[in-house]
Amino acid sequence: MAGWYELGKSSDGQYKFSLKAGNGEVILTSELYKAKASAENGIASVQQNSAIDERYEKKTSSNGKFYFNLKAGNSQIIGSSQMYASEQSRDAGIESVKTNGASTVVKDNA
Repeated sequence: MAGWYELGKSSDGQYKFSLKAGNGEVILTSELYKAKASAENGIASVQQNSAIDERYEKKTSSNGKFYFNLKAGNSQIIGSSQMYASEQSRDAGIESVKTNGASTVVKDNA
């Protein structure tokens, strides 16, 4: 099963989206947006940038966990991953975003 996007609202009324893999696991989470249209533009940006290797920034947190950010062409962060225990798991997460990022399915829960 292919992945999809879920568009929703945070507790303070701002908009956000998540990219989910076919198994329902969240593989990328956006920042918060004041306008729904801005969150929708963020989804479009993931769709456009997810297949480009250079857009992924591999990081290590202060607690030694691994994660990544997906960046747009202007170097702004579009979304961030969860924390992973190993570099291999993080790299598998990147591959999952590459596989599922082009999805056009958006579940609007906002």
